[in-house]
Amino acid sequence: MKLTRGIEQAVCIIALLATQDFTIPVGSEEIHKRLKGSLTYTKKIIRKLVVAKMVNSVSGNNGGFTLAKKTEEINLLDIVEALEGRIRTYPDTGLIDKVFEDKQVLANQGTVVMRNAFAEADMLYREALRGKTVSQLLGETLGSRPIVPVNWNQDDRPDLLIRKVMKSIHGND
Repeated sequence: MKLTRGIEQAVCIIALLATQDFTIPVGSEEIHKRLKGSLTYTKKIIRKLVVAKMVNSVSGNNGGFTLAKKTEEINLLDIVEALEGRIRTYPDTGLIDKVFEDKQVLANQGTVVMRNAFAEADMLYREALRGKTVSQLLGETLGSRPIVPVNWNQDDRPDLLIRKVMKSIHGND
């Protein structure tokens, strides 16, 4: 199974929202600017995250998007299934039954065996993704450094963000 590139973009959107000052929504223009992709595709991804209740849409002049859940409550499975739907890796087109139509009993058994094998693999894949929360991923990324809330709407200069992170690491005022 190959996931679409939208997964990586969705992870970036969630990371932006997870590190954003929670009192200020991130504007869609800022998200789009940072993703550097198609505005239409960006909106489609955000819409799927809103429908999946991971992201809130805030209307108004200062509107944008915020996380709808705590980072501990969002996992990779949530993100994958919001964008791709339920994970099912086996296409099951009925080919086994067609190829072995003269041995239908065995063909049916072969189909069941293949469905079960892939269903088990899909279950293990879902469990692995479910086991990785956004909070854990941010923790692994940042190590012992604390998450410093940022206003991504204003901090569009990387050097400013780097200074803020360094300030928090070294405790400088």
